[in-house]
Amino acid sequence: MAKLTYKRLDGDDVIVEVDEGTSVMEAALANGISEIVAECGGTLACATCHVYVDDADIERLGAPNEDEEEMLDYTASPRLPGSRLSCQLTLGPDLDSLVVRLPPEQY
Repeated sequence: MAKLTYKRLDGDDVIVEVDEGTSVMEAALANGISEIVAECGGTLACATCHVYVDDADIERLGAPNEDEEEMLDYTASPRLPGSRLSCQLTLGPDLDSLVVRLPPEQY
């Protein structure tokens, strides 16, 4: 199991535990995180699962691949250094206790 924290704009934190191998997007959908829209279902064809990875966790992720980099140009909320698509972040021992902030909008 891996622990994941979603930080909402209103200041609330939602902490979930999910099986390793689950994406941050899949965990959001399974746990009612409505700020993650995921229109494409994780096929890297939209940017509606955009999140901001906590500064302390950016180094643990590695760089986004070329396709994710391109899709990040289409986020509805401003792109920041910690911007990632949650469908591309798979939880495991190396990402246990990951913290992501939810953006103000996804469209």
